[in-house]
Amino acid sequence: MKYVLYALLIWFLYQFIFKLVIPVYKTTRTIKKGFREMQEKMNEQYRQQQDQSQAAGTYTDNNRSSKAPAGDYIDFEEVK
Repeated sequence: MKYVLYALLIWFLYQFIFKLVIPVYKTTRTIKKGFREMQEKMNEQYRQQQDQSQAAGTYTDNNRSSKAPAGDYIDFEEVK
């Protein structure tokens, strides 16, 4: 009787480990990897936008400084 109980205990542990613990571990690892990749892509896009805005900012600043002011000054009023 003692050996039957040990066999059942081993069988339950085997089922628990291979049907719950390992799949949860693999799924967690896959999800973390996906989030990490998504974060890296977002950071890369953010860096590209910053580079483009800096490049565009220097381009427009150079163009503004080289142009002479044209026309009359228009006073804008604040609209409430």
